Amino acid sequence: MSDTAPVRLVVVTYSPGEFLREFLASVPGASTREVPVTVVDNGSTDGTLDWVRARPELTLVETGSNRGYGGAANVGVAAATEDWVLVVNPDITFEADAIDELLDVAGRWPRAGALGPRIHTDDGLLYPSARELPSIGRGVGHAVFGWVWPSNPWTAAYRRERGTPREGTVGWLSGACLMLRREAFASVGGFDERFFMYFEDTDLCERLSEAEWDVVYAPSATVVHHGGHSTVRDPARMSKAHHASAYQYLAGRYTGPKWAPVRGLLRAGLWGRYQLSLRVGRVLHGARPTRHV
Repeated sequence: MSDTAPVRLVVVTYSPGEFLREFLASVPGASTREVPVTVVDNGSTDGTLDWVRARPELTLVETGSNRGYGGAANVGVAAATEDWVLVVNPDITFEADAIDELLDVAGRWPRAGALGPRIHTDDGLLYPSARELPSIGRGVGHAVFGWVWPSNPWTAAYRRERGTPREGTVGWLSGACLMLRREAFASVGGFDERFFMYFEDTDLCERLSEAEWDVVYAPSATVVHHGGHSTVRDPARMSKAHHASAYQYLAGRYTGPKWAPVRGLLRAGLWGRYQLSLRVGRVLHGARPTRHV
């Protein structure tokens, strides 16, 4: 491999606070090469912009408004020239050699369009970042029982929680840390910006698979997700976005007049779950990870 990594980091920010600094501090240990970083900012008001502007080693792109996660990521990827772009939340940190491991795995999968690392939580749990695509059966079971019975069979099947994590193709990968082949990303039109937040990663991975690109879980690469600073800051808004995106994604898979009753039930069920999430914190946060690292 060359001395310069064929990958650019694109980190999407919206008043990330100290998370951005901790993230950037973890980058040098994640690769033996220099990895360029683009910060795509969605309108931070916490001093992030001044802090980034004072660091010439960082490339700053300002969207001018909050375009959502996928919209901002699209802007960052469009400005990149590298073969690979690693789109990340600012609230993750890389473990040693994580970026190099992702690149090594990519070399073993010539049709890889997206790769995702193993993700740990702060409290030593394995976050289910490589999942099956949602279906009505798995989705309903997960939505109804996941928050109160995390180990239920629908959630376990959807989150692929049985067996040892291993390298291979999956339905979709978490957008918290997602390495994308720029050619593949462009071929499917990037993230669908109708998803303001949540499910943009699910939708992208499904379209990549349909275009015959591989979506590959790479558990030999590890990151820690410090998790959910946007949700903590504005939980009601994030819950509304999550349920709206869930409906948009599932309704898009069941189109046409014959599926209208199903879409109606989905809309009513997700609206009821959203209302419950405003009153019960366990519903808001969903099914917690259950597997220790």
